[in-house]
Amino acid sequence: MSKTLNLTSHHSLSGIRVIVGRARHQAGALSSELRKLGAEVIEIPFIEIRKPKSFKPLDTALRNLDSYDWLILTSVNGVEAMWERLNKIRVIPTEGHLPRIAAIGPATRKAIEQRGAKVDVVPKEYVAESVVRTLKNKVKGKRVLLVRAKVARDVIPRDLRQAGANVDVVEAYETIVPRYSRARLRATMKNLRTRPHVVTFTSSSTVRNFMNLVGSRGAADLLSASRGRGRPRHTILMASIGPVTSSTLREHGLSVDIRAKEFTIPGLVAAIERAFARL
Repeated sequence: MSKTLNLTSHHSLSGIRVIVGRARHQAGALSSELRKLGAEVIEIPFIEIRKPKSFKPLDTALRNLDSYDWLILTSVNGVEAMWERLNKIRVIPTEGHLPRIAAIGPATRKAIEQRGAKVDVVPKEYVAESVVRTLKNKVKGKRVLLVRAKVARDVIPRDLRQAGANVDVVEAYETIVPRYSRARLRATMKNLRTRPHVVTFTSSSTVRNFMNLVGSRGAADLLSASRGRGRPRHTILMASIGPVTSSTLREHGLSVDIRAKEFTIPGLVAAIERAFARL
């Protein structure tokens, strides 16, 4: 890493190039916080949010929302998709007819509360395992609705069913690889003038899609660097928002160089700032 970086208390990331791979409509918060610290932000989406092939399962569940004891939402995307469908099918749940709501983290909680609903539970750690630990003693014999992406880990439905809950899982959206990002990402990674110092990962999907986008040659170069074979002219640090994302990075042979202590966007930014403050 260059030792000529201009690190100050107000612009601690001056001279640092950071790739933000969040979906295009969600990149703003992370990009804005990084730019406040002086970073040069390169927005290249690793994921694209799409509607499911059919809304029928979700619409059916929403029309019967008052039959559930618990509603679990695990992302802002899920919140947005759910309330969009509620408006579309003209279902207006009142406070007395909503199930108790569990949100996986503060961003999801904020999105729910902005829509006028009360959040009853936010786990201490913003991962599926913590949701299970928080709810497992509350759901025996209860009906639980989990609104999530098409492809997601099965920790919550599996473990809550083992705890005696009747869990319905409905798809609200799906994440795909944005093909339009491939050429730009590869060009950015190859050129030393644009190559990032940091690549941020905010979910397991962003990791898997990043590896898909860089291609076999780019992935091989990253793996070689992360395993210490040879000394690249420009080291790229991998920044992870949380333990599940970190695990996915390792599964793909990549190092986890920067880890957020709090599994949120502000926590990720703070971790990146700490990493460069030590240089």
